Amino acid sequence: MRSTRSNRSVLLVVGVAFGALALAGCASQSTASSGSSASSSSPASSSSSSGGLYGSDDSGGDSGGHGADDGIATASASLGTVVVDGKGMTAYFYDQDVKGSGKSTCTGGCASAWPAIESDATTPSVSGVTGTVGTITGVDGKLQVTVDGRPIYTYAADTTAGDVTGQGVGGVWYAVNPDGTEHR
Repeated sequence: MRSTRSNRSVLLVVGVAFGALALAGCASQSTASSGSSASSSSPASSSSSSGGLYGSDDSGGDSGGHGADDGIATASASLGTVVVDGKGMTAYFYDQDVKGSGKSTCTGGCASAWPAIESDATTPSVSGVTGTVGTITGVDGKLQVTVDGRPIYTYAADTTAGDVTGQGVGGVWYAVNPDGTEHR
């Protein structure tokens, strides 16, 4: 009887250890896959949508990114009121961009993970934003929206309107306040 208990105890310890290793492997695989999916997602292409500022006409154009083609506005999020694109996705500033330089420094994998908010018009529609709104020629040659002379982006890991998972990422990405300042 004693050896049966010892065997059960050993099996229990081995089982718990194996389970912990399996969970650790899943967690690191999940982290790796979410990182690679963010870097492999493609930036949005600008297309006209009949859905309006918060419309959901997903019948064409926007191929999986969060780039806006219906202007920018403000919306309530867990951080407070922030700037959002035409689909309600949070807008972010990248600290590596230089205010007033007329260009974005987010290219390659950065541009995949942080799609530019784009506009079909040099003067995008604006609702609630008090900062100065304009456009520059983005890295893909399309018009990228700016607030107070800084290009703005969405975050591919934000999956629904109101998400703010990009806030503070890498110490260089910050949500945009309606007055054109970074949310810190």
